[in-house]
Amino acid sequence: MMLASTPVLDNAETVGYKRNIVLNPQELLKLLEESGALLEGHFVLSSGLHSSQYLQCARLLEDPKRAELVGRALAEQFAGQAPDLVAGPALGALIVGHELARAAGTRFIFTERDAAGHAVLRRGFRVTPGERTIVAEDVVTTGKSTREVIELLRRDHAEIRAVACIVDRGGGRAQFDVPLVSLLRLDVPAWPPAECELCRKGVPIEKPGSRR
Repeated sequence: MMLASTPVLDNAETVGYKRNIVLNPQELLKLLEESGALLEGHFVLSSGLHSSQYLQCARLLEDPKRAELVGRALAEQFAGQAPDLVAGPALGALIVGHELARAAGTRFIFTERDAAGHAVLRRGFRVTPGERTIVAEDVVTTGKSTREVIELLRRDHAEIRAVACIVDRGGGRAQFDVPLVSLLRLDVPAWPPAECELCRKGVPIEKPGSRR
């Protein structure tokens, strides 16, 4: 696993945390490890790829103080841009998207999947044409689900400004036509099932994500 530097918050004040905490990549990695969010083993990712590591960000975000800290850190990356909306897919973006929106002083909506597996807006959520929107994720690997959300919102004429995530675990390989902002960039190996050495070795596999 390789750690790379990304734009991060220099200073934040969060209830329960010391003032002027520096949330740099090393500090966030430490929080992920301490919270049990960084798992080692043999996993199926939501993308269908296999990996020896899994990021269960729900473990990081189950502590409201850590969730607030992460939301503030992401919101700082958009200081002065005044987004109108934060949106992201359930379940991964629910907490981080809400905390980002709260720190940015705007509203948050989320997409769900219909019976055919397509991203849709439910619960009366609406997008106003021209709304300056940040698409939130907890973890980005290939970016497939993120692009689905972007396409859905653009059909309602939202103006997508950026993708914001806690961890870019693809080492920057996920490509979007808007900036990708992450608090931590990791280069974590992931393979198609047919090329997975862990499968060939017979290592038991887990699928810990919400998409079954």
